[in-house]
Amino acid sequence: MSSSAKPVEAALSPADLVRIEAAALEQLAQRLEGPQRKAFDAVAELLVSTARAGHCAVLTGIGKSGLIARKIASTLLSTGTQARFLHPSEALHGDLGLLRKGDVLLTLSYSGESEELLRLLPVLPRLGVTLVSFTAHAASTLGAASAHVLDVSVAREACTHQLAPTASTTAMLALGDALAVDVSRRLDFQPQDFAGLHPGGQLGRRLAPVSRLMHSGAAAPVVLPTATMPEVIHEMSAKRLGMTLVVLDGKLLGVLSDGDLRRLFERDGPRAFHRTAEEVMNRLPRTIAPEPLAPDALAVMERHKITALVVTKDGSSASQVLGVLHIHDLWDVAPQPAEGASAAEAAPFEVEDDGRL
Repeated sequence: MSSSAKPVEAALSPADLVRIEAAALEQLAQRLEGPQRKAFDAVAELLVSTARAGHCAVLTGIGKSGLIARKIASTLLSTGTQARFLHPSEALHGDLGLLRKGDVLLTLSYSGESEELLRLLPVLPRLGVTLVSFTAHAASTLGAASAHVLDVSVAREACTHQLAPTASTTAMLALGDALAVDVSRRLDFQPQDFAGLHPGGQLGRRLAPVSRLMHSGAAAPVVLPTATMPEVIHEMSAKRLGMTLVVLDGKLLGVLSDGDLRRLFERDGPRAFHRTAEEVMNRLPRTIAPEPLAPDALAVMERHKITALVVTKDGSSASQVLGVLHIHDLWDVAPQPAEGASAAEAAPFEVEDDGRL
């Protein structure tokens, strides 16, 4: 190796690369606690007023910044703020029609000099759109044209050659997430609203209302108060929920569980076959309305250590019966145990083995 050769920089470990991005996020957090807080609040309030007026947040960016812009738009949408992504190149060829007067255009450009974005600037005043920028250079062309600028500068990228956007796009993403969540809070976006936007997959099931998960109609086990034990056993076996409702003219009288039957036969033996549902039923079952979300129902079951809830129109035992919600319908909403958790910790809760409802 000649004396004029440049020393090779020691390769950073994967952990070191992640720490570079973590440091960028810490710097962002410090700015948001200090000089950037006022600008952040202004943009959040702008988006709130835009949403309340029925207008839209439009995100745009090119390259890696464009990918981050798509994600932020998606997060805004899923947390209750109307948003969409506009590709800047497509905007120049007709997609500017997506923008409406009163919309907010959030542009993502670390340099603030992305050519595709700068070519949009002349038409924005005519469209009546407010411009907001995520950039590291407030004095850039994009920053200077913006009503509000949010600083996404980083000390360095995780890329060895300081070329590939890494820490900078992580900062953009975190800032966009913070903005979406803060705006959602200001709009008083509730779990029920979130549930309405996420009907699919495990998340959709976790956020499903009781009415969507309950067994109703022919799927709900129901007997008359005059039903004999053989009739009760047949209904419970057919519907496979380990219990049955006792109902007369739509009014809930009580419930019978497999635990009730076990105790009855242990006590009365063969004479139990001649007893009626009304004679042995539990007259004070736990009930719930159809509107609460699945985690709320699970919490009730956990608190009372029961396996089923009767769903009624207003959540009281005196109102119309709508169906039955069983613990098996809620396995997907139970908290997932941490890696290495014991079997007891993995169970959502312990159900007492007496079949009580």
